[in-house]
Amino acid sequence: MKPQKSLRTRALDILARQEISRAEFKRKLAPYAESEEELDKLLAEFAERNWQSDERFAEAYIHSKSRMHGRLRLKQALAAKGVAEETAREFLPNRDSELQTAVAVLRKKFKRPGSDLKETQRQMRFLAYRGFDMDIIRAALKSDWEED
Repeated sequence: MKPQKSLRTRALDILARQEISRAEFKRKLAPYAESEEELDKLLAEFAERNWQSDERFAEAYIHSKSRMHGRLRLKQALAAKGVAEETAREFLPNRDSELQTAVAVLRKKFKRPGSDLKETQRQMRFLAYRGFDMDIIRAALKSDWEED
């Protein structure tokens, strides 16, 4: 029978594979910790050594997802992963790059403008689902089709 991995070894294994938020890290390690105090002490040490960083996680997450999603969806996903809003806000795309993303996503999914109100609303819902706000959606629908 294999010997049990220590909590520290499990933590290092997790961090070796991916960036992770502190809240997710705690959730993954909790079943293996003998006490809450032991777990908090380990998390504090890893954060102090900068092995685990919510800032680095937020930056990596936003970098990987911002070509497909808007600010609203990115903020919501990071909040669900336990990242503070102030931390996330620092790395969120600016309005211009978000508009460019919305236009690119729209063009990839739809090859031409909505021919009627129903089709235009379908395109708007698609962008809203992707996490773009109404200002960005309107601008993307307008700018996208004027450029063609």
